[in-house]
Amino acid sequence: MLYDCRSPADRDRGIAAAIEAVKNGELVVLPTDTVYGIGADAFTPYAVKALLDAKGRGRQMPPPVLIGSRHTLDGLVFSLPTAARDLVEAFWPGALTIVVEHSPSLQWDLGDKTGTVAVRMPLHPVALEVLRETGPMAVSSANKTGQPAAVTAEEARDQLSYSVRAYLEAGPCPDPVPSTIVDLTGEVPQLLRAGAIPLEKLRDVVPDLIDGRAV
Repeated sequence: MLYDCRSPADRDRGIAAAIEAVKNGELVVLPTDTVYGIGADAFTPYAVKALLDAKGRGRQMPPPVLIGSRHTLDGLVFSLPTAARDLVEAFWPGALTIVVEHSPSLQWDLGDKTGTVAVRMPLHPVALEVLRETGPMAVSSANKTGQPAAVTAEEARDQLSYSVRAYLEAGPCPDPVPSTIVDLTGEVPQLLRAGAIPLEKLRDVVPDLIDGRAV
């Protein structure tokens, strides 16, 4: 079912349907500040598997986790590096994904790579409203692997069809550039993927950040 969140009534119905679907272990498509994402409850292994299956992706590429509050991050990690806190303070909510070591006590299965997780808090009111009710969600771009990332929910539905329970349409993404990814699990922060936030702006906050793509 596709809900047009540009209509107040449809938005309320759509958000409620998406929250219910996630809590039932089903998949949803929602807008973010980058591209549309396909999401599932991060703590329901069969839902995460369904997400990977819908995209045609294997367990070797675990999906990132989206959260609806900065405080949620503290519950996911054992110890957050100072650089991570500084970057979160500067760029969240927004198009920055950070890779951190997650707490070993977390009962989740995002894929074959264990011990670390890529986390982001998106700057989109619909996504945040859903996330604040569902808690952390495993979210990847809403497209089949190898196909273009969807910039509307309708485009996502064309690719993902009935594998998704609820599609939340909020119009075309205003700036469909992927998030910037920074790895904070080593001694020195590393840029893993260039994206919406340029390296120079990141270095204004964390001067010792290196370009991991050149290593």
